[in-house]
Amino acid sequence: MRALSHSTMSPGPEHRQQVLLEEPAEVPAPRLGQTVIEAVAKAYGDKLLFEDLTFSLPPGGIIGVVGPNGAGKTTLFRLITGQEQPDAGTLRLGDTVVLGYVDQNRPLDPTKTVWEEISGGHDVIRLGNREINSRAYVGRFNFSGSDQQKLVSELSGGERNRVHLAKMLKEGANVLLLDEPTNDLDVNTLRALEEALLNFAGCAVVTSHDRWFLDRIATHILAFEVDSRVYWFDGNYAQYEENRRQRLGHDADRPHRIKYRKLQRG
Repeated sequence: MRALSHSTMSPGPEHRQQVLLEEPAEVPAPRLGQTVIEAVAKAYGDKLLFEDLTFSLPPGGIIGVVGPNGAGKTTLFRLITGQEQPDAGTLRLGDTVVLGYVDQNRPLDPTKTVWEEISGGHDVIRLGNREINSRAYVGRFNFSGSDQQKLVSELSGGERNRVHLAKMLKEGANVLLLDEPTNDLDVNTLRALEEALLNFAGCAVVTSHDRWFLDRIATHILAFEVDSRVYWFDGNYAQYEENRRQRLGHDADRPHRIKYRKLQRG
């Protein structure tokens, strides 16, 4: 089944700016080359996660990836980052694509302080064409004062998540891949993440079960639905849900156990 598409009014820049309480500096990114996924299929054994998955990442877009656990959302990220290969189809990254991916399994140095881990020990860090004070940058992620001197080994799960985000956002990527980025985040850091994404000049792909968060940021939805189908929708999560109910009727609100189709091998 091809990744279905639907066009509706998607939130443009004027909509995306309304959620901000103040105007933060734009998060820079190098020019985005074309990233295309064409007729991609992926299975584990004979269990087909998805097939004929076809879409392009829109420059400046924020794609919310939704679906039940085990449907293939994280696998999609692993395909994009080259950690896994598709069983069929092609995935092409543009020549200028620079991926930024928060890998929760990537180790942090337990002997370093928060400031050292994020800044690399530099008083000034470069964000695109701008230079900013490193302590001010670290402070954007709700590490202020003595918190910047805490050892990484002493951090909670939420604090480690903030360190990962801060390190990724300064790497100069133009495609961000965020897998459940709101887990364990406090309200202030969640707002900082929203602002960073809304002002990011590149493209972001975000898996999340936080529907409110996706309503605030998403310009498109990639939905892993039943029977190994994936649906592409132009709009935020609330608009996608309305469309899904129109398509599926009463079945849209019924709980469904995830079902895998069998992979048809040629």
